[in-house]
Amino acid sequence: MKLSDVLRQKSPEVITIHQDKSIHDAIKVLVEHNIGALLVLDGKEKLVGIISERDILRESAERDHLLRKTKVKDVMTKDLIIGLQDDKIGYTLSVMTKNRIRHLPIMDAEEKDKIVGIISLGDAVKAQLDEQETDNRYLKQYMFGSVGGKIT
Repeated sequence: MKLSDVLRQKSPEVITIHQDKSIHDAIKVLVEHNIGALLVLDGKEKLVGIISERDILRESAERDHLLRKTKVKDVMTKDLIIGLQDDKIGYTLSVMTKNRIRHLPIMDAEEKDKIVGIISLGDAVKAQLDEQETDNRYLKQYMFGSVGGKIT
């Protein structure tokens, strides 16, 4: 699959911001479109950079005195989507993608109030890729046999 194939499945609209807009303006655009990054353009509509949530957080940590007064409970997401430790990785990726979330709290399958961890979208993608690689190696071994006990 090529990137063009992936892009065909997405909206053709690319959300951008002018380099002279404020960080506050960037935050409003990110929130309005429910996205994590904006391409930054100059006055000639030339791509000059990208600004992400992480860039904004870094800047806020260094310079924004109001963040010292705002309570976590006032801005946190309260309607949580969770995973259970017995959930399959494919299902988990589907849930994360459908709901556009990048971090998923994982709860105990038996004691549903017990936290067992948190996974990121990157963790889930890596796990699925590792699983597919293992399946591919076993399939190759089945089809072609092994040499010296090693999968070729």
